[in-house]
Amino acid sequence: MACPKFSIIALLFILVSASVTASDPVLEKFSQCVSLNTEILVPVANAFYTPNTTSFNTFLQSSAQNLRYLVPSQPKPEFIFTPLHDTHVQAAVICSKQLGIHMRVRSGGHDYEGLSYVSQMENPFVLVDLARLRGVKVDIDDNSAWAQAGATIGELYYRISQKSKTHGFPAGLCTSLGVGGHITGGAYGPMMRKYGLGADNVIDARIVDVNGRILDRESMGEDLFWAIRGGGGASFGIILWWKVRLVPVPSTVTVFTVPRTLEQGATKLLYQWQQVADKLDEDLFIRVIISVNDNGKGKKTVGAAFNSVFLGGVDRLLHIMGESFPELGLTRKDCTETSWIGSVLYIGGFPSGTPPEILLQGKSTFKNYFKAKSDFVKEPIPEKALEGLWKRLMEEESPLMIWNPYGGMMSKISDSDIPFPHRKGNIFKIQYLTTWQGEEKNTTNHMEWIRRLYNYMAPYVSMFPRTAYVNYRDLDLGVNKGINASFIKASVWGVKYFKDNFNRLVHVKTKVDPDNFFRHEQSIPPFPQLLKGAEQGLE
Repeated sequence: MACPKFSIIALLFILVSASVTASDPVLEKFSQCVSLNTEILVPVANAFYTPNTTSFNTFLQSSAQNLRYLVPSQPKPEFIFTPLHDTHVQAAVICSKQLGIHMRVRSGGHDYEGLSYVSQMENPFVLVDLARLRGVKVDIDDNSAWAQAGATIGELYYRISQKSKTHGFPAGLCTSLGVGGHITGGAYGPMMRKYGLGADNVIDARIVDVNGRILDRESMGEDLFWAIRGGGGASFGIILWWKVRLVPVPSTVTVFTVPRTLEQGATKLLYQWQQVADKLDEDLFIRVIISVNDNGKGKKTVGAAFNSVFLGGVDRLLHIMGESFPELGLTRKDCTETSWIGSVLYIGGFPSGTPPEILLQGKSTFKNYFKAKSDFVKEPIPEKALEGLWKRLMEEESPLMIWNPYGGMMSKISDSDIPFPHRKGNIFKIQYLTTWQGEEKNTTNHMEWIRRLYNYMAPYVSMFPRTAYVNYRDLDLGVNKGINASFIKASVWGVKYFKDNFNRLVHVKTKVDPDNFFRHEQSIPPFPQLLKGAEQGLE
């Protein structure tokens, strides 16, 4: 008798939802479809946001990082749907497919080009926001944790730290990153040289596929499980949960930041850092944050902040630095001993003394109008080239570069182990950023500046291909045009992000989503129709 009872409840729900959605026929059809495809009913008044409701803009902007994609001229979703249960996500996929409505999916809102909440290529579109799916289950005995896609990486860190002071997880530095999307691109952080990426430490997952089924590692198969760990978000399905492997961390972790300006020899110091960054003890992560500052005399200078996390105590750190990088002149006074969760707060930019409970708020400390690009460096950049770089940085109002060291475990994992291919041979990764205030009137100059800077750096970074990090999305590299994505055009940016792994990703895409339901401006395309038959004949 359960089915008739459910039908009555569903009918009542449809009647209620009809009154709420009467002014929006697309929403009305979608909400009714969702109610018929889940046994856990959706409270329409609390789960849907439309542009004519006062909370729509607030919710749309809540986790979006790049203000460029929130200006009035940018396309807005027809409505926002906030699932409260995994089955609601299943229903959303089924209904988007049935009704022919293009869908975008957001977990943390950190997509650099706004692809998780803006569609430049298809309208209308709906936004499925996973912010209310943020459960975290930590199992210390099993050295593992399950984290829902809408949880932030900071929430995961906090929950781990509450269960153990000697367990951690090697993922991002920015604590407001959504777990769902972050790991799909790789997920690097200050323990990458010791344990690899977050995606290297995923042991299971639950996703909703194109048919609305929930699959785990066993049921999805190893090809799809390979693709979702570093192959970029929103190409193969919707991540619901990641099961991650916890890693041992010492009870004492040491952090430091040592700033140097050009007047204090920053150029020579950065040249020397390039010689050792990937060769240092794998417990030691020293990134460099490069910005333009006032030199105290009313003129601009370039500052380089050597920002570090060391998995151990200050005595061993000073010994390692004295042997491997004495040029920095690190002293005991520069260093602070803390816990692993303390180092998370430190590297995340929180003020000293901030309680770790701040991580439960999931709030971003970075919201700007910005444009970003990325590069990988295989040979040290000469000092003369660095001097030319400084001149170009000082032309811009608020430029930023972040150099992240590789080596250690990153050099020991095969390029093809997961789709993320940037392994052995890379000294460091560069992130370029320019930020500004104001809206579209200021955009063109800043965009042109960062493109000139990127062109200037071409002789000093990886070549054939000039590689890039998929979690630093860059639409300058190329875009798909609608459902009929060009394999040839996508190969241009696909090879930059994934190198030789791109072809395997396309193979997986063709197998699990041949009609390209899960798509965006830089999603993995399926093989063209003419090639599918030939590909199948080879299997």
